[in-house]
Amino acid sequence: MKIGLVCPYNIAIGGGVQEIVRDLRNGLIKNGHDVRILTPRPRDDTSIRDPDVIFIGNGGDFKLPTQTVAQLSTSVDNSEVDAILAREQFDILHFHEPWVPLISRQILARSKAVNIATFHAKLPETMMSRTMAKVVTPYTKSVLKYLHALTAVSDAAAEYVSSLTDEPVTIIPNGIDLKRFQSVKSIAKTQDIKTILYVGRLEQRKGVKYLLNAYEELVKDQDNVQLIIAGNGPDREKLEMQAATQMLPNVSFLGYVSEEVKLQLLHSADLFCAPALHGESFGLVLLEAMSCGLVTIAGDNAGYTSVMREMGSLSLVNPRDTDSFARRLKLLLNEEKLRRDWQLWAKSYVKQFDYPAIIGQYEDLYKYVLKHNSHRIHTYDS
Repeated sequence: MKIGLVCPYNIAIGGGVQEIVRDLRNGLIKNGHDVRILTPRPRDDTSIRDPDVIFIGNGGDFKLPTQTVAQLSTSVDNSEVDAILAREQFDILHFHEPWVPLISRQILARSKAVNIATFHAKLPETMMSRTMAKVVTPYTKSVLKYLHALTAVSDAAAEYVSSLTDEPVTIIPNGIDLKRFQSVKSIAKTQDIKTILYVGRLEQRKGVKYLLNAYEELVKDQDNVQLIIAGNGPDREKLEMQAATQMLPNVSFLGYVSEEVKLQLLHSADLFCAPALHGESFGLVLLEAMSCGLVTIAGDNAGYTSVMREMGSLSLVNPRDTDSFARRLKLLLNEEKLRRDWQLWAKSYVKQFDYPAIIGQYEDLYKYVLKHNSHRIHTYDS
């Protein structure tokens, strides 16, 4: 199949959706498909030399309702869209986050391929009640009429679009390259010091301040522990000040870390903690930690709950409940039999999210929708 993956965010900038689109592209190509990524043209497109990436429109910075700052498409010339579609002759156009302006809607309005959408984000409740009703909902409804199949990465991500249509939404979870996370050689751990690790953006909804509060309770009874916080964000200075004010011992802020360093941290820590409060539609970072054999604690938001099922439900905490959070840290950090049982469960559980399985689900969907809409293919004017 000839497949176009439409990413509304600048593909040159790191981000969850961008990573998923790139990994999906790689997997589909490996399976023999001809794949292109369509994405807004960044201010500096000289940094990308990828023949499979098609830049379209112009990019500009926007702060999204999901609290993410992204480079989005600010303008797309219809003649440019027509020329690309006529040249590429896509069988499938797969739109990621099609509710994000502007590139997806302009391509959809002119597409004669089969159009499939994937919704990734769980939009904040504050957004649901105010801005969405006035702006985002009408825009999204105008997009839905062009789509032949809807998917979402979780029930939480499907919640918004399901409120706008009676069409079914197929849940296809995010995937992970298990080989990449499991191939790192085990790193010798210092027996005397146990390490709690956080990796992620430092912003309010990620709940790191509550992790610091729970850590304060933990170290009152246990002094052989350290907390490593990797990542940057608008709350970094505030969180560093909190750690200093509370005189928390053995807390390190590493700032941004590369993928290589992140892998090393995941393989050297004893406990991974992601105490996000809300706004999570999935839990890819949890799967990454679990794939490394790292026992994990997660905030009980809808997205993380969709991942932490079965024995993983033991890992869910209310980050704002400091005492309960601290007790769970202590339990999963120190009870060796429980930790071994949890690791055995996680090793088996994550297999369902391995990329070949997830890409296979998308391929099956493409073939099914294509079969039932085959009259629409290759009718572009050249």
